Amino acid sequence: MKVAVAFDHRGVHLRETVFEALAEHDIVDLGTDTDAVRIDYPDKARELGEAILNGEAERGLLVCGSGVGASVAACKLAGIRAAICHDVYSAHQGVEHDDMNVLCLGSEVVGPSLARDLIDTFVRARFDGGERYVRRLKKIEEMERAMTNA
Repeated sequence: MKVAVAFDHRGVHLRETVFEALAEHDIVDLGTDTDAVRIDYPDKARELGEAILNGEAERGLLVCGSGVGASVAACKLAGIRAAICHDVYSAHQGVEHDDMNVLCLGSEVVGPSLARDLIDTFVRARFDGGERYVRRLKKIEEMERAMTNA
């Protein structure tokens, strides 16, 4: 699987763990690799979202300090379904039921061991495709279309 990864200046503290967890996958590295310069998470969310929407990656992993800002920003892009996850149930259920395509993590919230478990669970999960899940996704897509001029 091709997975785009992006970090802000605080998220970069999980960078090595992320790359280790994705070693079996093709990684699209959108940076950053240092905390020396402040990087705004909305910029990274846009880069990562565009990589998915343009077909450069199938899924994304976005890391900031808490994961919250990354999640909020990424969800502003139509077609991106991002969520912050702190438990493996949410990491797989978000994909299986909600077709989540971006996992957001907080480097100040989850440690390396949990991060590896969450990433592994996220990339192994597959969308269920059941009628009720597709129906709900269509409603979300309709909301995105209706709100593009808001």
